[in-house]
This record gives sequence, structure tokens and C-alpha cells, in this order.
Amino acid sequence: MVAELPGPDRPGSDDPGRGRRIGIDVGSVRIGVASCDPDCILATPVETVARSKQRGPDAPDLRRIVQIVMEYEAVEVIVGLPQTLRGEPGKAAKLASEFARRLRRQIPEVPVRMADERFTTVTAARALRDSGVSARGARPVIDQAAAVAILQGWLDERSAVVNVADGDQGSGR
Repeated sequence: MVAELPGPDRPGSDDPGRGRRIGIDVGSVRIGVASCDPDCILATPVETVARSKQRGPDAPDLRRIVQIVMEYEAVEVIVGLPQTLRGEPGKAAKLASEFARRLRRQIPEVPVRMADERFTTVTAARALRDSGVSARGARPVIDQAAAVAILQGWLDERSAVVNVADGDQGSGR
């Protein structure tokens, strides 16, 4: 029997407010990382972290992500949750969920959310190819672009939720 994985999160009432977010695209070989400005408008690439074979709290990839979260003083981390086209979790979703679980243990004071990322890597690769970047040597860049797409999608959805809430209360951000 396969263990039930949680579905993607949605921005909502538990939003931490203004501040930088970190977006993460977890792969089996690399982890793409992105961040946003404190006003949550634009996601930008940060770096690509090599995956470690280690799985404990001292794993180099986990340590580096925690370091980035602290350096950027992130108020929230968004991890991409790759699902099948039917919205079901697969092997990649299990990998991302496990990484998010390990990350939560290391940074309990920062919320770690899962966001639907069905097409981000494909979209990122296509956008880079369309801009003249060859896919052959661009894998790390594709991972960062996928992290940007994950985070930007979260920011856009968050903006809509925050703007509706602000409109209801008549106050600004």
C-alpha cells in the first residue's frame, strides 16, 4: 500500500505577510532555488544546489538550502510538488515531499509549503530554448528557472488572495 502524500498548499489566512520567499524545485540530481523581493512581486533565480546522497540533517544539500533561507531572511519556503497530469503524486512528488519534511525539521520557525508544479520544468526548458539557450549545458539554469516558475506562481496566487482580503477590509498591504 502506498502512503498518502499531502496535496499542494494554497496561499491563505496563514500567510506570514511581507517578506522574502524561497522557491525550491527538488530534483533527483539538483535543486533549483529562487527568491523574491520583500514585496512578493517578482521571483528571481538564486542558484542550483547539487543533491546529496546523504539524507540526514547534516546532508550538504539540506544544509545549503537552510543557509539560503537564513541568508535571505525568508518568511516562507515554497517547494514544488510535481504531480501527474491527473493530479496524483508520483515518484518525484515523494522525493519533493520527503525533502520538504526534512527541511521543516531544520527550520521549524519558517513555514514550508508545497505548491503544484506540474509544468514548471517543461515550461522553463521551453522558455530557455526559445531564448536561444541550449538545453545541453543548461540543466542547472533550467532547475533555477523551474524554481522561479514555482515561486512566481505562488506569488501571483498569493497576490490575488491578499488583494481580495485587503479589499474586504479596505486596508493596504
